[in-house]
Amino acid sequence: MLAGIRNFAKSWPAKILMGVLAISFVAWGGNQVGMNAVAGDWVIKVGSRTVDSQAFKREYDNQKKRIEQQQGQPITPEMAEQNKLDTMVLQGVATREAFSALLQKAGVRPSDKLVLEQIEKIPAFFDPISGRFDKKTFQQRLGENGLRPHEFDAVLRDEMATQHWAVSVQNGLAAPRSYGALAAVFALESRDLSYFVLTPGNVPAPPKPTDAQLQAFINENKQALTVPETRVITVVPFTPQGAQAATTAPIDAAELDKRYQFRKDTLSKPETRTLVQIPVKDQAAAQATVARLQKGEAPAAIAKSLGVDAITYDEKPLTAVADRKVGQAAFRMQAGQVSAVQGDLGLAVVKVATVTPGREVTLEEARPMLEAEIRKDMVAEKVYAQTQAYDDAHQGGASMADAAAKAGVTVQTIGPISAQGVDDQGRQLQGFPPKILETAFGLPPGGESEITDLGEGAYFAVKVDRIVPPHVRPLEEIRSELTQAWTQREIVKALEAKANDLEARIKKGESLEAAAASAGVSVTRVAGLTRQTAQSHPELGREILARAFASKPGEAWVGRAPNGIAIGQVGNVHMDAGPTAAQIAEQQRGELTQALFREMAESAQAYARTKMKVKVDPARARAAAGFEPLAKKGAAEKKK
Repeated sequence: MLAGIRNFAKSWPAKILMGVLAISFVAWGGNQVGMNAVAGDWVIKVGSRTVDSQAFKREYDNQKKRIEQQQGQPITPEMAEQNKLDTMVLQGVATREAFSALLQKAGVRPSDKLVLEQIEKIPAFFDPISGRFDKKTFQQRLGENGLRPHEFDAVLRDEMATQHWAVSVQNGLAAPRSYGALAAVFALESRDLSYFVLTPGNVPAPPKPTDAQLQAFINENKQALTVPETRVITVVPFTPQGAQAATTAPIDAAELDKRYQFRKDTLSKPETRTLVQIPVKDQAAAQATVARLQKGEAPAAIAKSLGVDAITYDEKPLTAVADRKVGQAAFRMQAGQVSAVQGDLGLAVVKVATVTPGREVTLEEARPMLEAEIRKDMVAEKVYAQTQAYDDAHQGGASMADAAAKAGVTVQTIGPISAQGVDDQGRQLQGFPPKILETAFGLPPGGESEITDLGEGAYFAVKVDRIVPPHVRPLEEIRSELTQAWTQREIVKALEAKANDLEARIKKGESLEAAAASAGVSVTRVAGLTRQTAQSHPELGREILARAFASKPGEAWVGRAPNGIAIGQVGNVHMDAGPTAAQIAEQQRGELTQALFREMAESAQAYARTKMKVKVDPARARAAAGFEPLAKKGAAEKKK
């Protein structure tokens, strides 16, 4: 969690905004440590450092967006509250602030010079023409994110202090060679495995269960057997697919021509040019630059001698030239021509290297695309007309079905179905839009939605016809699958009992072979099993492999196999002490060093939380995240 929050400071938007903050600090001479809160409004307090509700809200929203991007789906307020996202962010930010406060107390703070050097590496604040820092740009960036200068000053300096601490610790940190040697032993040891597997055929089949036994099984597994709430719903769909048949009329020629004239410029290929632009101070410098370019001197060399950067446009249209007047002048020039131009952003010398003529697309070339666009618009208009016809009829007193018929669409009755799109037989309804279910499950019994946008030109209205509460289906409905589950459980119990009995006999001195023979099975042997070769033995299963590498030589054990229950022993344990072991030992030292550093960082953060006496206000954190107070929420649930 903490690493996720800190990753924000390493993203490019954060770096841009941190750069803005540091420049403003140096320019205006202000520096405030931490995030100052309105009097009394603090969510986190660490000494003189405070995080107010507004700042915490920003941290919460940023973390929520990151999780949504990672998961590829939105997080509803209900999901966020259920998973205690506000608490996670609260604890993460509190730890970060505590650690930063501890570093500050220890005197680990970056100087103004270091802050400026960091800013100089960020090109996002520089004017694209002059290549110099532009105050308006950083002010705009700051305003777009609703952030205050002193907050970003604190964030940047805290981040740099943390990085300095991490570098200083890592530079002198190395895991002992003995640690690497132990890791090599762990990686390269091989074991001789012997085992046998008991399958359902090795135990008697259980008798058919009685109703009482099945009912007891239901009671034991009531939660797993409970069918969630389902609903029977009526849906009125307004979709482009449904309106497609009504839009087969020929394309109007006048509309086609009108759209072609409107889109012609964007569809055609514009004229492009390759040119170079060199900013100059005055006319004297301009004339000298023109002469040097005409003699064939390299533009970059000329620009460097003038203390500026040459701006090159490679096969770009007129719209790509930043200075409007310079672009207009350049696109009137011939290839190879050099001229001084007074632009909107200053005087410049321009040389045109190449000219690539544009090409205008014809109506016949654009016809397929334009007709498809027009027909798509016709479909969208038809869908909209259907929604209006339905709404007018329904508002006039017609039933949902009658209103749909007048609009030319067909109602669909679906269900019983759960909020996850599963019917009462456990089958997933394929291709059904989740938004319809979400809307339906937010309505009361008999409730009906307004016409709702479904996206991609589709709409819907939905009504809840019936609600089936969560329940366990009667025994007679699930007797077959329940009998199968009960029988499997009894077989597993019998196998476990027999395996445990055989294990006990082996521990008392009976050989693995004798125990296997008494069960009517044979022993399987795997020689030289290593952690690297374990993947080539999928027949063993994860639990047997885990037992094989965790047990002592000669020790009997029981573990689940893919097709039954295994009883096994490990024989000889071997270790490769050759060059490979030495190589792995040295490689493992690096990984172990990183692991040590992570543990040290976690310990330092935990120490900071205790040492700096962090105070948090969970109630204000909930409020900043947009959740109801717990007391109010509890009272509301009691009323229900």
